[in-house]
Amino acid sequence: MTDPAITIRRGLPADSRAAFNVFLHSITDLATRLGTPWNPEPEGLWTRLEPMYQLLGDTAAEWWVAEDDGTGELIGHARSIERGGLFELAEFFVRPDRQAVGIGGRLLERAFPLERGEVRAIIATTDTRAMAHYYRAGTVAQFPIPALAGAPGAASGKEPLDSSLDVQPATHDDIAAMNQLERDVLGFERGHEFGWLIDNRDGYVYRRGARVVGSAFMARGGGIGPVAAADPADMPGILDHLERRAAEQEIAEMTVDVPGPNEAAMRHLLGRRFKMDPFITLFMASRPFGQFDRFIGFSPPFVL
Repeated sequence: MTDPAITIRRGLPADSRAAFNVFLHSITDLATRLGTPWNPEPEGLWTRLEPMYQLLGDTAAEWWVAEDDGTGELIGHARSIERGGLFELAEFFVRPDRQAVGIGGRLLERAFPLERGEVRAIIATTDTRAMAHYYRAGTVAQFPIPALAGAPGAASGKEPLDSSLDVQPATHDDIAAMNQLERDVLGFERGHEFGWLIDNRDGYVYRRGARVVGSAFMARGGGIGPVAAADPADMPGILDHLERRAAEQEIAEMTVDVPGPNEAAMRHLLGRRFKMDPFITLFMASRPFGQFDRFIGFSPPFVL
C-alpha cells in the first residue's frame, strides 16, 4: 500500500523545526507503545536540540523529506551523514498516523542508499518496523546503547579519581589531536564537527605529558558526548571530571548514552547511582568496527 499524495524532496534549512515536530510525534508515540511514556515540553526540547539540528543540516550527506501535497505539512524525513568511509543514518522518522504506507521506504532509499559507505551505521530505536528497514539496508544489530542519567555531585568534596590526567579546555588547536584519537578508537575521524563541538559544548582534552589520551564534550543541559579514550581504563577518570564540572555548573541531571561494550563507563556510572532508562537504542552496522569499550557518542544519540 502506498500514499500517492506525497512529494519526496530534498530537505532545506527552513524544514528543521517541522522535522523536529515529526521526530517528537514519532518518538513519543513509540515510547508510549513500549510502555515508557515520554512527554517533554516541546519548546524547551527544541531550544536544547536546535543546535544539533543545525549541525545535522549543515553536515548532511543526504536529507530527504516527505510532504503532504494537500496540506503542505512535513510528515516524514530521513537524514544521513558521512565521515570518510563511515556512512551513518542520523534520523529516520515518519508521523505515526502516516506510517506503514510506504513513505519510510521511499525516504530511506534516498537518504541511505545501499551503494554508499565503506561501513554503514545506524543508532536505532527498537521499533520493529524501522528495524526491518535497517536490516534491508544492510546493517545488523551489534550491541545495545543504554541511556543512564543521574544527579551530578557524588564526586564533590573528594579527591579526583585520576589526578594523573592533565585536563585543559579544548580549543581549535586541539582538533588535529582529537581527530587522531578518534581515528585510533573508531577507525574514522570526526573532521570539522570538532569545531562545532568546541563552539557549542564544553570541551576538554586529557593529556599525560605531551600525549592526548582522551577528549570529552558536555552539552549545557548535561548531555555527555562524544567521549573518546586511548585506554578504557581512563574512562572513569574522564567521567569523574565531567561530573564535577556538571556539579559546579549546577546541572540538575547528567545523561550519558553508553555503548554496551564500554564496561568501564557502565560500571563507573552505576557505581555513582546513575539509573538506566528503560528506553534503549541499538547500534547497527554493516560490519563490526571500532573499539567501543573506550567510546561514548552524542547524547541524545542521533549519531556517534
